[in-house]
Amino acid sequence: MIPRLRFAHLPTPIEPLPRLSAVLNGPRLLVKRDDQTGLAFGGNKTRKLEFLVAEAQAQGADTLLSAGALQSNHCRQTAAAAAKFGFNCIIVLVGQPPVQASANLLLDQLFGAEIVWAEKSRREAVLQETFEKTSAQGNKPYLVPYGGSSPTGALGYVFAMEEFVGQKVKADWIVFASSSGGTQAGLVLGTRVFGYEGKVLGISIDEPQRILQEHVAKLASETSERLGRRIKFSSDEVLVNDEYAAPGYGVLTGAEREAISLFAKYEGLLLDPVYTGRAAAGLIDLVREGFFKKDETVLFWHTGGQPALFAEKYQPELV
Repeated sequence: MIPRLRFAHLPTPIEPLPRLSAVLNGPRLLVKRDDQTGLAFGGNKTRKLEFLVAEAQAQGADTLLSAGALQSNHCRQTAAAAAKFGFNCIIVLVGQPPVQASANLLLDQLFGAEIVWAEKSRREAVLQETFEKTSAQGNKPYLVPYGGSSPTGALGYVFAMEEFVGQKVKADWIVFASSSGGTQAGLVLGTRVFGYEGKVLGISIDEPQRILQEHVAKLASETSERLGRRIKFSSDEVLVNDEYAAPGYGVLTGAEREAISLFAKYEGLLLDPVYTGRAAAGLIDLVREGFFKKDETVLFWHTGGQPALFAEKYQPELV
């Protein structure tokens, strides 16, 4: 039995996007609303944390420790899960403390997380130092991996695929934001285990195609062992498009602004500037380029992140 705490609001709904489909004059578009998973404004990390927090409890941990960017969605949901289940929480954030906390950082503080700041080049070193310091103080930290993307965390999206298949909604393609790889690894493995017959395409947010393919294949293979037998995946089985990652992580361009605007204006649906905004921009461009057939159905798997819309960094660029 795999340890799991069931606190996400599941199953998340699947909704049609008829007005956006008409505006783009492309295939039928759907969205799976993992922005509605319930924990601290929701998002894809909630599914992963159901397994990660259960593992932390099983190991007798009293502190959740993780790291991310200043406006990390992962850290926000980790801090919320720590508060919900009575853990201390320490998060290592890259950058310098701003004069005024906003968006995800503000929420981290509301959830009572201790913030440790680090230069980007020293993130991993500071994370290890913090782990050792916390242990030396007599606490029992559990290291929540970056993005929740470990074999334990990826289980969240293995079973998300089971949920999707059970909803009996036909989709030829599933398109979503891919970065640390856990979401895609889970979906890739879930496709094999639960018999989804369509294609799973990750839009890379910041990684070169080959690197992300190799990482996802390795993680999917390792995750399969948690289900009882190893399934070997090759990088060629992992579909990644990195054509939209060139601007770099967290850089808002006209493509992301347009995607955020189109989803908001035609469907009343909010995207975030970093992940879903970029993935949706890729989806929109692929539709316009005729990548998908007109008679196909394409599902955009919304992984959340909307609090970042309220980050001071992005406010002047969104209006």
